[in-house]
Amino acid sequence: MQLTGIHHLTAVTADVQLNYRFYTEVLGLRLVKKTVNQDDVSAYHLFYADGKGSPGTDITFFDWPVPAEKRGTHSIVRTSLRIGSESTLKWWHGQFKKNGVKHQDPAERDGFPVLDFEDPEGQRLSLIVDTEGQPGAVWEKSSVPAEHQIHGLGPITMSVPSLARTDTVLTQVMSFKQTHSYQQQASSGDQTVTVHVYKMGEGGPSAQLHVAVEPQLPPARPGSGSVHHVAFRTPNQSEYQAWNQRLQELKMPSSGPVDRFYFRSLYFREPNGILFEIATDEPGFDADEPMETLGEALALPPFLEPRRASIEAGIKPLKTSLS
Repeated sequence: MQLTGIHHLTAVTADVQLNYRFYTEVLGLRLVKKTVNQDDVSAYHLFYADGKGSPGTDITFFDWPVPAEKRGTHSIVRTSLRIGSESTLKWWHGQFKKNGVKHQDPAERDGFPVLDFEDPEGQRLSLIVDTEGQPGAVWEKSSVPAEHQIHGLGPITMSVPSLARTDTVLTQVMSFKQTHSYQQQASSGDQTVTVHVYKMGEGGPSAQLHVAVEPQLPPARPGSGSVHHVAFRTPNQSEYQAWNQRLQELKMPSSGPVDRFYFRSLYFREPNGILFEIATDEPGFDADEPMETLGEALALPPFLEPRRASIEAGIKPLKTSLS
């Protein structure tokens, strides 16, 4: 029983229209599912991914009118997006300059070329060159040329004040393997911090979690620009049920099985309060929409469909390129 990589990452936006424009028009991702937060139907839940909405490619957002986050530890602090070559990294560097995107110069991190940048609300992102990973499905209608499109999620970096208890959960509960560590400049710029690299399955950038140890930072305060949770991939229902049983046997508090319709979920928190999810690859975003028209209409899972009229009345219109 082994998790196989990052499934998705869910973050928070306070400006859903600006968010849509940035992730589709600037980053060239496909809006593969326009739905609502199943636990708070007053908020959109938008899923951006590759051309087919493949597991491991989607970054998603809850639409909540909240103040900006206060950065700190006890949080996920950076989300990587995989690209295929250093020439593509240079292309993106030029695009960020052209579009006024806040960014750093290309650099190297943990042996990989990277380009750090932020979305308009301060969501911390990176492009990472992954020449050996699985390419994403091309989105023919993307604003980005096929050869420069984002392939999917790469390493996710989280910050904790102390490693020991998190390491126990990652290695003893979730079967991650710590492979190595590296030094990185602290956000304050006056010191370095140690980042520990954990892999799932066969590893590689699409199956890594990086854990920065930063006891000098205060706890983060969630808000727009923050990350809500990270989800890890399990391939099928039988392994998903086995993970649920494993958490029960270890007496780890969890949500228990949750049917999100597009995948099955299991939520729990690591010792520093960071929310983890285990999610199935199946059945996928085309469970209720044809692949050709993913994300074009408001999709609701069957248990919310009887409430469609009131849900649509309670959310603000979202103007998309297909509206």
